[in-house]
Amino acid sequence: MVKMSDVADKANVSKATVSRVLRNPETVKKATRDKVLAIIEQLNYQPNILARHFRRSETNTILVVIPNIMNTVFSHILGGIEHEAGMHGYRVILANTNRQVEKEYEYLDHLRQRQADGMILLSARMDKGVLSEVMKQYPVVLTADYLEGIPIPTVTIDNVSSGRTATEHLIKLGHSRIAHITGPLHLLVSQDRLKGYRQALLQNDLDVDNILIQEGDFSHESGYNQMTKLLALEHPPTAVFSANDEMATGIIKAAKDHGLSVPEDLAVVGFDNVKLSAIYDPGITTIAQPMFEMGSKAMELLLQQINGDETSKKQYVLQNELVIRESCGANQKKLG
Repeated sequence: MVKMSDVADKANVSKATVSRVLRNPETVKKATRDKVLAIIEQLNYQPNILARHFRRSETNTILVVIPNIMNTVFSHILGGIEHEAGMHGYRVILANTNRQVEKEYEYLDHLRQRQADGMILLSARMDKGVLSEVMKQYPVVLTADYLEGIPIPTVTIDNVSSGRTATEHLIKLGHSRIAHITGPLHLLVSQDRLKGYRQALLQNDLDVDNILIQEGDFSHESGYNQMTKLLALEHPPTAVFSANDEMATGIIKAAKDHGLSVPEDLAVVGFDNVKLSAIYDPGITTIAQPMFEMGSKAMELLLQQINGDETSKKQYVLQNELVIRESCGANQKKLG
């Protein structure tokens, strides 16, 4: 017996799109609708009319799965999602996982029970096979993170290039002993920022000293603790690239507690450009992520799936920029 998933696979659309062609064809773009109808005829697909009759209609609700509700970056992205959703008559249900992968699986039930029309993930640690199956049945978008080997629509920035830009800024100021406090290294975004850091050093004929690379967890406390370890070295760094702004505040506090001045004794570059980076003392030079725009674009892509429209590409890489403040100083100097 031919199933709806067979039609979806052959048409290269989601099951949700096939369902909309059958139930509400006027909501699907003509080209997509015609393609699906042709394959239905070709495969002689016979939909279960009774099951369709009892299936719940659209809820005008979006599920947003967020790894840590306390993280300011995610709250800014959520703002963009809610703004775009509200403009199209959708409301947002927030699902906080606290970085527990088991909760990601639990929240999938919201989709399976038709409590939401689609899902936006701000991180994805679940099995790729499970996520691939979910994508065949429901509209799903990933932002602030990405996955390799799975064609999920994604909105992110180039974290390798960003890490390289942050490190090159410190090199241009004359620093050669530059540390990097990473985010959790099971995350691809943390791995990419580390890769950019390494590239910048090697491209400027500087050695990569692994003792200057310490893994943090994006918290103020981990920035403080890892910087304290670095300051205990016989030859401590003169500059640090922090994988986010919150750890950068911990790095600066650790330096001050050890009698150092920022930026005179230690230069610091952060990442994200959250509001705290502008009001902290000193103001933190940082890589600005277009967080609101990432959320807005992710919601736009989700709506395209819900409406049965085909997207021109699967991955969207938004622009970021280096925002220069006081934590690095402005004058080039020769430092060891």
